[in-house]
Amino acid sequence: MSDQHDHESDHEPAHGHGHGHGHGRAEGGRGGIGAVLGRIGHAIAPHSHDTSDKTDSALEASDRGMRVLAVSFAVLMVTAAVQAVIVAASGSVALLGDTLHNFADALTAVPLAIAFSVGRRAADRRFTYGYGRAEDLAGIVIVLLITASAALAGYEAVRRLLDPQEIRAVGWVAAAAVIGFAGNEWVARYRIKVGKEIGSAALVADGLHARTDGFTSLAVLLGAGGAALGFPVVDPVVGLLITIAIGFVLRDAAREIYHRLMDAVDPALVDDAERILATVDGVRRVESVRLRWIGHALHAEVEILVDHDMSVVAAHKVAVEAEHRLIHDLPRLRAATVHTDPDGPDGADHHASLTAHRDP
Repeated sequence: MSDQHDHESDHEPAHGHGHGHGHGRAEGGRGGIGAVLGRIGHAIAPHSHDTSDKTDSALEASDRGMRVLAVSFAVLMVTAAVQAVIVAASGSVALLGDTLHNFADALTAVPLAIAFSVGRRAADRRFTYGYGRAEDLAGIVIVLLITASAALAGYEAVRRLLDPQEIRAVGWVAAAAVIGFAGNEWVARYRIKVGKEIGSAALVADGLHARTDGFTSLAVLLGAGGAALGFPVVDPVVGLLITIAIGFVLRDAAREIYHRLMDAVDPALVDDAERILATVDGVRRVESVRLRWIGHALHAEVEILVDHDMSVVAAHKVAVEAEHRLIHDLPRLRAATVHTDPDGPDGADHHASLTAHRDP
């Protein structure tokens, strides 16, 4: 196994180091095309114990995500186009709001596709953690698109309340509502299923967004029913209700992106990591666990305490095993850096020179 760092002979016994699989030096005898492919593989999947398998898995996940986006984009654009034709023929504000929302939902595939594509690029000396954060930037674009669709739908609903107009082709409006629900529900199931399988929170969130759009499409049926019963005012009122529903989706999407940008994780993941580390032979105590999402991959930095009488080699072995356990047992974790500190002797402060430099 190759190591990330050279272990200098003047290291104190049992004082560990950051260690991350896949960032080490190429083994002797490995050169030419093999070395280049190896470096590319390590950059894409840094913790792999089998670089080629991990690289293939990462590329396959990105390819699946791109296929989902392409198919769902096509389905939603066709759905919205059909609805737009009926909007022009009927003048339904509720259906207009739903159509605008479906167009916006289809367009969210564009920034996500760009993010998946950019995220495949290997880490370099400027972007040392890679380009996975492109997914978070795509999330900001998605939030802006949802905001625009909500504002336009609300404007049209208020305008129609102030200037009521008769709705035509009520039956077609109802049919368009059903089409909108069917298209969104199919896309929602597809995005959520694949998003969970490849570990893309953004894709899962976009699938939940599509599901919400499906239910707002069903709300258009209320407007059509009101018009059929001689109450055309129901249509703009439903349009306002749809705008409010889009606002709730906007709130949830903005919160999700905010959490990602602030490196928030589910506390249960930290608990799981601590439990995994506690089962590793040689780990006396888990000092700290820090996790963050970079795109749809989870990264970890942990500090563990080991016996102060351990040799550097023995402490390194514990660190490697701790990293190995984390990568295999913590879902979606692709990179882990493990730092070992000596536990003892009593009264010893192995970080005394750093105390003044640490945050209070």
